[in-house]
Amino acid sequence: MIDFVRTGACRALPQALPSRRPLSFGPFELDAVQGELRKRGVRVKLQDQPFQILQVLVECPGNIVTREDLQKRIWPADTFVDFDKGLYNAIKKLREALGDEAGTPRYIETVPKRGYRFIAQINGDQQVSGGAQVNGDAQATPNTNEEPQLGPVLVTDAKVAPAVKPAPQRPLYSRNVLLSAALLITLIAAASWYARSQLAGKLTEQDTIVLGDFSNTTGDPIFDDTLKTALSISLRQSPFLNVLSDGKVARTLQLMTLPASTKVTGGVARELCLRAGAKAYIAGSIDKLGNEYVLGLKAVNCQSGDTLTEKQMTTSSKEKVLGGLGQAASNLRSELGESLSTVQTFDVPLPGATTPSLEALRMFSLGRKAANEKGSSAALSYDQRAIALDPNFAMGYSAAGTDYFDLGDFARANEYLSKAFELREHTSEPEKLGIAASYYQNVTGELDKATQSYQESIENYPRAVAAYYNLGLVFEEQGQYARAAEITRQGMRAAHDQAGSYANLANYEIALQHFDQARQMIQEAQARKQDSSNARSVLYALAFIAADSPAMAQQQKWFAGRPEEFFGTALASDTEAYAGHLARARELTRRAVDSAIHADTKETAAIWQAIAAQREAAYGNPEEARRTAAAALKLAPASQGVESEAALAFALAGDATRAESLTQDLEKRFPLDTQIQSLWLPSIQAQLALNKKNPAPALNALQASTPIELGSIPFIANPSCLYPTYLRGQAYLAANQAVPAAAEFQKIIDHSGIIWNCWTGALAHLGLARANALQSTASPAQTPNADAARVRARAAYKDFLTLWKDADPEIPILKQAKSEYAKLQ
Repeated sequence: MIDFVRTGACRALPQALPSRRPLSFGPFELDAVQGELRKRGVRVKLQDQPFQILQVLVECPGNIVTREDLQKRIWPADTFVDFDKGLYNAIKKLREALGDEAGTPRYIETVPKRGYRFIAQINGDQQVSGGAQVNGDAQATPNTNEEPQLGPVLVTDAKVAPAVKPAPQRPLYSRNVLLSAALLITLIAAASWYARSQLAGKLTEQDTIVLGDFSNTTGDPIFDDTLKTALSISLRQSPFLNVLSDGKVARTLQLMTLPASTKVTGGVARELCLRAGAKAYIAGSIDKLGNEYVLGLKAVNCQSGDTLTEKQMTTSSKEKVLGGLGQAASNLRSELGESLSTVQTFDVPLPGATTPSLEALRMFSLGRKAANEKGSSAALSYDQRAIALDPNFAMGYSAAGTDYFDLGDFARANEYLSKAFELREHTSEPEKLGIAASYYQNVTGELDKATQSYQESIENYPRAVAAYYNLGLVFEEQGQYARAAEITRQGMRAAHDQAGSYANLANYEIALQHFDQARQMIQEAQARKQDSSNARSVLYALAFIAADSPAMAQQQKWFAGRPEEFFGTALASDTEAYAGHLARARELTRRAVDSAIHADTKETAAIWQAIAAQREAAYGNPEEARRTAAAALKLAPASQGVESEAALAFALAGDATRAESLTQDLEKRFPLDTQIQSLWLPSIQAQLALNKKNPAPALNALQASTPIELGSIPFIANPSCLYPTYLRGQAYLAANQAVPAAAEFQKIIDHSGIIWNCWTGALAHLGLARANALQSTASPAQTPNADAARVRARAAYKDFLTLWKDADPEIPILKQAKSEYAKLQ
């Protein structure tokens, strides 16, 4: 086995000859002569460029292979390609072949802004420089017939003394030789001790650190919380350091039976560090001497209590404290083992990365603390104050936008996220990437760009867990639930914290029809004392899908009396409408809307009104639909979500003028939005074509929806109502194409984990019945099994009428269904 020492960048050979001996690492074997990568003897399919990259990386194990070297070796100068994109895709394919992850690499490690490094141990008969045999006592004779190899470098501090030939007839070494040997052993031991002492203060990329609260003896409360927040922002610029998340700190304090507001200092900091499995904690202090401020940072080993390293900085005024803290943090990063190159690359001065205003930063700190302890609504006033104190505070705008988004006020959220994007250059690199990704995801709706930004964030900051979770949400909007689940799990592993986004994972699992796994996710969250309206919504959905009324009632009881009560009421409204209890659904919608307005979430209330308008139209009440849709627009006229839902409601109700006007506005305002362009506009245009009894343009318009039609809609309770699928089924019916119509409605029925209790799920049963009935009336030449289709039609009608067995009798679509069923008897 070859052990290597990590050094600087590797100077890759211009074109190295392939090693004749296969090299193995883990379960893999790289055979450069045959051009094969094998796993336990079985060839792994790998394209040429990823294979070449692997070969170059293995030539320099433990060393950085720069992007420039890879470009020279694998992308010739006369090749006109997008190198960055090509390299990213090749590395991605290579990692997929190896089963590796950027966040928790076993083989290929990303070195941000520089290149990549092969970190696994290489086994085999590979020779190292000078022909020295790796395993064995004898020195091998160099084989001049073999090509030169760029192998690992073995480093030793001691020179090997030549062998001492004993004098004739003297079996024992002389006294001088023994003394020399003893001296040599002593020197080696001393060198070993010195090396260990030098490394004692170093951390590895796998170690976690805890940030303690500052000891503030200045008497000035402006430093309370503020300096810890500033230090966190400064240290999180590092791709090397792994800072324990605020959420994990809060959960660990809870396990220690301490309140979340407990100051993390002294013994508390050390115990928390040990319980969280961290390596060290950072203790900070600020003191005042005359007009000067003295800042101290000390890294303490959790196990021994020994000081690993400490830094002190003196500033001449309060206004210079942030700058001094940032400088001390940079010095600390180097002392803890981070390379000087990454410290220099990722080190925006604190006043430039945050705000030069201590008071603004204090308000921001109090806002994040309030958000963690009491929720987003409690944080908003602090965020607004921070922005007022510094109108150029990008992180303040980003925090306010996130809070508004969490509260369901998407229009106001977008205003703040847009301002943060405009000011993103006034932030650190990780914050800049996060702000850009959030802007593309939530403001412009460019899901591809959001994906790219989150992936870049993961590449540069593999332990930035929020990027993994947010990328999962982007995949969810694209209907890629399996990818969403996998990237979320990667985030939980990268953070070494299995208490990650359980509610999100449960949403993805239920969308994949993995109901047991979804329930298990929520149970794990609750076992960790994590509960939320999102988790309870998933439990409600699971109960609904299982037709478990007592379990649904149990979740409704949880919502009662809470700030999120209106969310539970809206779920109940959809359930009543799903069963045809339209009068009851109207009353519950009214209560949910009133409650949401009272909680200052008008946009959410208006979205529910617009959805209620859709079901009124679909159930055969166009006048009520138009009235309800108009009320929704009046409540939140600027909302993208309300406009989209209301436009579809007007189209379903036959109001082409209002629907077309809203469509034009959506197209103008959101020209780049993935869901607007690929989901909403095609659906609205298809319904308008169906109103004119022209199914061909409807089917043509809906082709654009195919890639993301299963995608979640962020501003409704269930993941998606599958509007394009439902309308495609209706278009096939109108075109007398029974078989594809039945397939579309069956798709809705088969995706109950996405539909939940949406009205399209109920009417899909009726659509399936009508498709089979249409098939049964076709000519024998077109439908040889007309009798079988008639049997299926009767069964589907019966399913729908059973579902609506106690529905409000005056609903027009129910009357139509009963009449159609009677004709089949």
